[in-house]
Amino acid sequence: MPVPSTPSATPAGIPESTLPGPFEVGRYTAKLREKLRSFQHVQLIGELSGVRLARARAYFELRDAHGALPCSAWREDWERMLARCATAPSEGMQVVVAGGCDYYPGSAASSPSFSFQVADMRVAGEGDLLARIERLRRQLHAEGLLELQKQLPRRALPRTIGVITGESGKARDDIVAALHRRGWAGRVVWGFAPVQDRHAAPAIVRALADLAAVGGVDVVVIARGGGSVADLLCFSDETLCRSVAMHPIPVVASVGHHTDRTLLDDVAAVSSSTPTHAAEAAVVVDCGAARTTNLAAARRPRVHSDRALGDRAVQRDSARRLRDHGRRAVLSRARMLSAFTRAPQVHIQRQRARLHQQLREIRAGSRRRIGDERAIVARRALVLHRKADSTLVDVRDRRPRELAQLLRVLEGHDPQRTLERGYALVSDTEGHPIASAREARQRARLQVRFADGEVRADVGER
Repeated sequence: MPVPSTPSATPAGIPESTLPGPFEVGRYTAKLREKLRSFQHVQLIGELSGVRLARARAYFELRDAHGALPCSAWREDWERMLARCATAPSEGMQVVVAGGCDYYPGSAASSPSFSFQVADMRVAGEGDLLARIERLRRQLHAEGLLELQKQLPRRALPRTIGVITGESGKARDDIVAALHRRGWAGRVVWGFAPVQDRHAAPAIVRALADLAAVGGVDVVVIARGGGSVADLLCFSDETLCRSVAMHPIPVVASVGHHTDRTLLDDVAAVSSSTPTHAAEAAVVVDCGAARTTNLAAARRPRVHSDRALGDRAVQRDSARRLRDHGRRAVLSRARMLSAFTRAPQVHIQRQRARLHQQLREIRAGSRRRIGDERAIVARRALVLHRKADSTLVDVRDRRPRELAQLLRVLEGHDPQRTLERGYALVSDTEGHPIASAREARQRARLQVRFADGEVRADVGER
């Protein structure tokens, strides 16, 4: 939109350019703001995302499957619109807004910005984003994938923990601090991956595969410090959820607070609200408290033995109880270790039986398919054989008879045969046929063709 220039001194523009100007930036941005504000005010429908409240204004975005638009409203208008809504708008909810385009030209110390100035708003219903997530949740539930992780056995005191989180995020520090407070002294295998944007879900799937390949990992923690529905959308990815559901290692999810529910929280073995709670869920036993309890338990036999020194009978009873207690402790620990060692073997046998059953089904299906294909090929070969026999009969018998009949018909229409019966063909000296006596009288010389040759003749009658 050209802006009229003033007769004041203006620097020269770009040589050989046909565009008007140059104009001052302030005057151009003022005209641009007037033009945008003159656009027709309309109503828009989309999903509410990224609500941010400032001192005087409220900022948010409207999104749908094809685009996004930055919006803003005065703080008083925003509170008035919230008071009028029957249901408080939240992230991902579909709303209808009314307003028009607005533009802040900025200054030497602030950046310009474009926004859709909202004057009114109402809630339209649940957005497409949340609806798609809910449909996927129902599909995973119907396939039984929401229960696979919860059926996996989890060690109360894992030796190795795999953690998938952002390399520079605060969730990493929270997990380390929580494990330190638990007094846990095992090994942590880090799988750093982005936890926001469209690259996050494939990276987390690759990190899960890498942790499974490392070996010895007893539990995997996927952590993030919460966020909006749009920020946590990667944790509702179908491929990621299916990979976690089929993962052989228990997964503890901590990607949001209690209100930030993602599909990963439903699929994982345990869902935690914070990375700290995820670390506590991964290490069920408080190692520091357990050490204190064990030390106290170790001191108690010494105290009892000191008390029993004065009485031999009491000492023998204490020794007997101590021996029985030790035997029971050893047996209980042995039973626990035996149960823990049997669980992977039972799981492997179950998977092996399932794979054998699938192999038998594949072999049976292959044999049925091969038999059907052989029957079809045999029928096609029989049809081709019959067609070949019919073609040979046609070429050997019927075609020669038809050709002989056609030859006789052609011989009946041959002009040479007509000349042999006594007829003659009369033409002029140039070879053009003469069909009437009148045309013959108009020629001085004629050419008469018989069956055995040609004769030239002069016309005597005119």
